[in-house]
Amino acid sequence: MENPWKTKSKAVIYQNPWIKLEEHQVVIPSGKDGIYGKVIFKNKALAIIPVDEDLNTWLVGQFRYTLNEYSWEIPMGGGPLEMDILDSAKRELREETGLSAKKWTQIMRIHTSNSVTDEEGFLFLAEELTEGETEFEETEQLQIIKLPLKEAIQKVMNGEITDAISIAGLLKVARILNL
Repeated sequence: MENPWKTKSKAVIYQNPWIKLEEHQVVIPSGKDGIYGKVIFKNKALAIIPVDEDLNTWLVGQFRYTLNEYSWEIPMGGGPLEMDILDSAKRELREETGLSAKKWTQIMRIHTSNSVTDEEGFLFLAEELTEGETEFEETEQLQIIKLPLKEAIQKVMNGEITDAISIAGLLKVARILNL
């Protein structure tokens, strides 16, 4: 389809190492002038569902500043735009859980909140796992739990996991593995 939106101008309002906020002067689909805010991410979102031979997985718990609440999630983080997404996902899994995997399958590409951001996310199923040491970043104070994959999926269904990427990834893996 042809884009019904027309961009008249863009201005950077704010930026930091992770995001840039732009204000766009636009012509909206009805033909009237309008304004649009766009958050541009400087990294790809990467998320991993590690699954061992006994169908266990790992969740990461942390206090999310933006929500002002604690959140249970699958291992995830950001990868530089110019870096291979699989290499970034491998790094992220090792940093947050200490796990490495021999088998990697990309299971999903998603847009996290496409009405306000261009963030693109990639989800991976990681299998044939080996445990090792975590390498937390200085901003991370993480709690890690290993649990049956079915329990993690039940946490989604019970509303205990609210992170959108985690929900999408866990439900996709449940479908893939016929759980």
